[in-house]
Amino acid sequence: MKTNLIIFALLTTLFANAQKTFDVTVTNPNNENRYDQPVVLSLKNYRFTRSAIVKLNKEEEIACQLDDLNQDGEFDELCFLTDLKAKEKKVFSITLSQEDNQKVYMPRVYAEMLIRNDKVKEKNKHNNFIESITARGDCANSYNIQHHHGVCFESELNGIRIYFDKRQTLDLYGKYQKRLELKETQFYTSAAQKEEGYGDDVLWVGNTFGLGAFRGWNGKEPTMIDPVRSRTQRIISYGPLRTIVEVEDKGWKADAEKAPIDMMIRYTQYAGHRDTDVDIFFNKNVKEYRFSTGIIDIKGSAEYSDHQGLRACWGTDWPSSDTVNWKRETVGLAISLKQKNVEQEIGRDATSADKQGNDYTFVVKVPSDRLSYKVAYCSSNEEFGFRTQEEWFEWVEKWKKESEMPIKIKY
Repeated sequence: MKTNLIIFALLTTLFANAQKTFDVTVTNPNNENRYDQPVVLSLKNYRFTRSAIVKLNKEEEIACQLDDLNQDGEFDELCFLTDLKAKEKKVFSITLSQEDNQKVYMPRVYAEMLIRNDKVKEKNKHNNFIESITARGDCANSYNIQHHHGVCFESELNGIRIYFDKRQTLDLYGKYQKRLELKETQFYTSAAQKEEGYGDDVLWVGNTFGLGAFRGWNGKEPTMIDPVRSRTQRIISYGPLRTIVEVEDKGWKADAEKAPIDMMIRYTQYAGHRDTDVDIFFNKNVKEYRFSTGIIDIKGSAEYSDHQGLRACWGTDWPSSDTVNWKRETVGLAISLKQKNVEQEIGRDATSADKQGNDYTFVVKVPSDRLSYKVAYCSSNEEFGFRTQEEWFEWVEKWKKESEMPIKIKY
């Protein structure tokens, strides 16, 4: 009898440990309505979580996702999104379980890496899917290893690919409609798809920053991520609410007079957002190094700057040298850094490494081993977006203010 009671007690304890429910309070401190605000919870105190359910007011179930950031087989974070009216407070009920039965929710983001399939002739139907690739530093042409030249990802509002070479430039896909498209177009929109209203590449980037590429700095001009011992791209999370991709450079000789460093850049794209989070992790304190980032000057674009880390432009140019099958595209670009990380703001950079296109440059200092900033863009093709530089610059100002007053999360 005593043995049975002990076994019952153990089973009860195990069952209790297999599931955990708690409340999370989310508050909007802003006087403006906020939409698709990410709520991210650490799971460091909830080991072995395999599934989760999130309910608003203990009744309405909403989509969520679990992410394994360090790829060790254990989920590190729970993420869900919420809309909040001005000053509104919401309470969510979170249930974590060790049962491996996570629900599948409608995807609102997408990520893709592809190796070309020589048997496939259509440029938007390749099917050699991968989720990680590493090239040695002496790889002759890493740019052409992947089908669309690097990892790509999107929300309903944007689409970005990151070149798999020493530039690591963010190249942009402009949409007409608010939806996911890269699975169908693979960044190579066919004529038939264009007729159906699909978007396409809207920016020529060359060797410029494009949209906020991170580079070195030699005291006079930006330098590429080269030489390196190796470079890697990988997909950490496919969604449904955020996709996370990483670009890793090992043994980067960022300064000719200093020791090489390892760097990992993590890009996080949330559903419902046109902006992208950029988080950079170094293998040591890099306060003695200098770096650079910025945005391309789209051939005489109009510029906005608050001279405190926020910079934007609006301009029109051909996205390709093919002026028959392409049209001139108008885009707005923006980048936002913390002022403490800006050592110098440089205008149109006449000493750019690429003489065909100049940059709006920031010289960047990192007083530790981490750096974070945000980038955003729009295309004037959007039926849901902006038509003038005034509208774009107004949004950019609001964007920075919102990022400086994030929602409050208590649990």
